[in-house]
Amino acid sequence: MVYDHSVEADFAVELGAEDETLEMPWAAGEDGPSYCDLKRHPELVAKIEEVDRVPELREFLLAANSPSSPFETAKCDAWSTTEMKPEEEIFQAAHKFGSYVDILFSGDENVFSLTHYEQFVTRLTQLLRKAPEIPATAEFLIRRCHYHVESELRDGFYMTFYLFGFGEDEPQARQRWAIALKLVENAIRQASRSR
Repeated sequence: MVYDHSVEADFAVELGAEDETLEMPWAAGEDGPSYCDLKRHPELVAKIEEVDRVPELREFLLAANSPSSPFETAKCDAWSTTEMKPEEEIFQAAHKFGSYVDILFSGDENVFSLTHYEQFVTRLTQLLRKAPEIPATAEFLIRRCHYHVESELRDGFYMTFYLFGFGEDEPQARQRWAIALKLVENAIRQASRSR
């Protein structure tokens, strides 16, 4: 099958009262998962359950949190499904493999600038639309984040990055997702250099 598009990439701003938010740092409770500061402690990646199931996610997290990256990550997950949205029918696929990663600017005032996030995801989606053709979608949602800064709570922003690869079966969908994840990793690196 020939696709007439590259990675389908888009972004949106979700700042409504009912939209998802994040608190940084976060914790799910006593026995639940909690935030791992991979930017300052990359060895903590071993504590993230999802990277055992999906090694490609480990690589992405380490790259996103590397010293040369302007970002750090907060949460992630990956899964496989056969449920398709109507707009995904163009891929004529039976399976999709998906992930999300919550990403925020690291260690500077950019986390509090909506304009900065919008400019970045605009560059990023433009780069991804020029990527090689692959049955995959990437979406970046800019959302509100409540940051604990010293003894106060400050409102800022973060982005949730969703990625889906599509295929005839789960292995093919996952393979296409992994290829698209590398394309996004490279696009993030390139967009970061031009900011």
